Amino acid sequence: MNALTSILADRIDAAGPLSFAEFMEVALYHPEHGYYASGRAAIGRGGDYFTNISVGPLFGRLLMREFAEMWARLGRPASFTVVEQGAHAGDFAHDVLEGARALEPGFFEAVRYTIIEPIPAQAERQRTRLSSLAEKLTWFETLTSLPPFEGVHFSNELLDAFPVHRVHFCNSEWRVHRVDYNEDEGSFVWADRPLTNEALRAHLATLPTDLPDGYTTEVNLLAAPWISEVSSKLQRGWVLAIDYGYPRAEYYRPERSGGTLSAYAKHRRVDDPLSSPGEIDLTAHVDFSALAEAARHAGLRVSGFTDQHHFMVGLARLHFRDAAEMTPALEKEHRAFKTLMHPNLMGSAFKAICLAKHVMETPLSGFTFASAGDRL
Repeated sequence: MNALTSILADRIDAAGPLSFAEFMEVALYHPEHGYYASGRAAIGRGGDYFTNISVGPLFGRLLMREFAEMWARLGRPASFTVVEQGAHAGDFAHDVLEGARALEPGFFEAVRYTIIEPIPAQAERQRTRLSSLAEKLTWFETLTSLPPFEGVHFSNELLDAFPVHRVHFCNSEWRVHRVDYNEDEGSFVWADRPLTNEALRAHLATLPTDLPDGYTTEVNLLAAPWISEVSSKLQRGWVLAIDYGYPRAEYYRPERSGGTLSAYAKHRRVDDPLSSPGEIDLTAHVDFSALAEAARHAGLRVSGFTDQHHFMVGLARLHFRDAAEMTPALEKEHRAFKTLMHPNLMGSAFKAICLAKHVMETPLSGFTFASAGDRL
């Protein structure tokens, strides 16, 4: 029994079965033993999963071009803030800032980079990685402590790690999967319980009613208050999030009867998401329709939504515009670009959503090739 299993079992013994959202919160974010706080969360070939940053510095350089375009749209102010949440080891921030230094010196002079990081050990790792750029960076533990800013809030694979509730449709009504502990087996098990959470009930009322019996899915109740708080801090600018997920009609298709909850370790899917809490990654796809609705309610406008393939093609026009001849460095970037946009790799699974506040309505370059079907 690992330390986190003991902590969770004691909670269940004291208060009864936990919601899966509570279980996931502890498994990922416990300040000492959680998956992210413990340092077990590793990206890349030697870690548990790949992400856009794993491809190399090109992803950061492409997004830097988009941030520089945002800065230009605001009139090239003397100070432009990039807020990153979910910065992992700080590689993306490094790639953005070093790319700006080399390619967009005017933007580099103006940019102020802020990282939201609640885990002290992770913030220390980021400071070490970014020590050569220290004068450009500030850290805050929470969004609440972040001062108002103009610029962009950016996240890459943040929302998929928000704790979710697990529900299932049974005899024409929704019920909840809670998490219990079987002492005889020494393992966590699902516990079927009636729906009592009113916020969860309200969300489920927006879903299709023709779902098959036994249909199981997830609900993220934290995305709405999160985007509301981001909006309250953003005076003028954008919120840009990249993550895997679907619009509501796609997310809750009847044939997606098992939901999207996944667990990973060493690039392999783990069958039981309740096993080894704190030692495996837990994730669920994003309902982008719900996020867009919450954003509008919070005073933001949906200014762009598309898959990563089309988003990367749009950014390529910014980044590769000045290339005069093929060099080894450029050839390497082209290979990385193909990985980022390939529909069978990251290009179709990942989506980019842009939310705007008090800025012109003209879409940013990353959304130039969004199709008419990309509506939320």
